[in-house]
Amino acid sequence: MDERVSTGIPGLDFMLNGGLIPGRTYLIKGAPGTGKTTLAMHFAMAGVDNGENVLYVTLEEPAENLKMDMMKFGFNLADLHFTIIDATPTAERYVLMENFFESFAEGMDKMLAAIKEQFKQRYYHRVVIDPITMLKVATKDDIEYRRSFLTFVKAVGRLKTTVILTSELQRTDVEEYMVNGVIELKMFEMQGKLARGIRITKFRGSAFDGTIRPYKITDRGIVVYHDHVLPLP
Repeated sequence: MDERVSTGIPGLDFMLNGGLIPGRTYLIKGAPGTGKTTLAMHFAMAGVDNGENVLYVTLEEPAENLKMDMMKFGFNLADLHFTIIDATPTAERYVLMENFFESFAEGMDKMLAAIKEQFKQRYYHRVVIDPITMLKVATKDDIEYRRSFLTFVKAVGRLKTTVILTSELQRTDVEEYMVNGVIELKMFEMQGKLARGIRITKFRGSAFDGTIRPYKITDRGIVVYHDHVLPLP
């Protein structure tokens, strides 16, 4: 099997025929509460556990809250290989660094420039932007957003890093077309109970399991049951 990048979730890696293809950009989409951030953190921590440098940009959930929530799953966000950038509107920042951190949240072009600056300091094997929803909402012109997003995907590809983007938007036509893979998280009712399903709708360059599979969010994070089947809602 070709070299793969683990998502940190064995059942999902199985569905991906071994994991993600390195050096590419992937989208995780789903409604609020489906576990997008948890999945992204599994991916980040798998890199940390492997001795890789990881850059995590949070645009919605303050870093301190994120750290407290993720510690409950046993994730070590204090590891020296893990760098988290708090670009949320409410983040408290040092004055000298204020413009730098704010540039992460001003649009795709500014985000790209800020990431390139980070790469001048150290190489990151994995990058997470959670969520890109904030960047899309901040861009008024759809055509400009399409151009910026395409530029971003091409540029991070040249950085030879594996990128995960999360999105809460139901319509992600532009993003899905341009990224290399899409993982969708869904919640729906089955027999009066809440069920969660995960499916891969796109994965360039590899065979994959496109069946919707059940998953749960446990006290150790996400568990994907790759040998079970859920009907489409």
